[in-house]
Amino acid sequence: MVGAELVVKRDKQAEAHRSRQLRAQIPNVPSVVAVEVDGGRYQRRAEGHGCGARGPQWREDKVACLVTLESQTYDTDPQPEPPDCFLDRKRVGCLTQCSVADEPEIVGDVVEPKPDSRPDPINWQPARLVRTCVATTRDSGAFGRLVGAEAKARNFEAASRRAFVGDGQAYNWAIQKRWFADYAPVVDLIHVLGYVWQAAHATGASEHERWERYARWLRGCWQGRVSDVLIALDAEHERIGDAPDDAEATDPRVVLARACGYLRNNAERMKYPEYRKAGLPVTSSWAESLIKEINYRVKGTEKFWNEYGAESVLAVRAAARCEGL
Repeated sequence: MVGAELVVKRDKQAEAHRSRQLRAQIPNVPSVVAVEVDGGRYQRRAEGHGCGARGPQWREDKVACLVTLESQTYDTDPQPEPPDCFLDRKRVGCLTQCSVADEPEIVGDVVEPKPDSRPDPINWQPARLVRTCVATTRDSGAFGRLVGAEAKARNFEAASRRAFVGDGQAYNWAIQKRWFADYAPVVDLIHVLGYVWQAAHATGASEHERWERYARWLRGCWQGRVSDVLIALDAEHERIGDAPDDAEATDPRVVLARACGYLRNNAERMKYPEYRKAGLPVTSSWAESLIKEINYRVKGTEKFWNEYGAESVLAVRAAARCEGL
């Protein structure tokens, strides 16, 4: 019942925003804001077949994390070199969900520069102040309206620095263009890292050479030199050739082509030095964390939802995860 009431209230806010009647409900003007979006999973059961898990199917719920931030701006890139964790083989393996425990340790100058050979990085990363959440089972168009209304209600449009962060899903950027066109579009760096890692391993050669390629390409993306990385990827793609139509998804030629497409499609959203200078986030880690918090309530092999129940419980869970309001 509470969830149903929250859904009605949320939908009224979205309709008021659509008709340009919604006013900011928070008078304070935030200096830095970010909207991060991602998708979770839940099991929907068939409607109209009585109780029980009838015809269950996995579906996607959509979640937005809206945060006010505290950060500084810089005249130059406050961290021109990637953090050590992105140049550590085991940690990169965890980030990309690849096991490297049984692989031989790489020694020498592959992971460079050494942590103690660089100056201490500036702590440029923005700090989170207040978070509110939106979660729904609806399509991307409806989701965008709900998130846009929440941002309007929180007076996000008055902030001087704004970021919209997401992965490479096309609907995320359709939402950004429709509702957040004046926000800096930022593609999540961890997704970029994963594609670069996969591309480096798809090129063959020794483990040492593959890691060296990864480190070089990751550094290029971190430093905003995506065009240089694409030139290198295109050269490798030309060397190993195109995959046949019936090739499997794990075929190195398919993997490399997929990585090339991802970086090329998102190159304009990978201006990471500019984002760091502006004190904006470069990953969607807050949204990723929120997805886990939402999933604790709705996702599970033993949990099956009808449409009404899923939408209501997502509204309750999102409200429970909001802060400072």
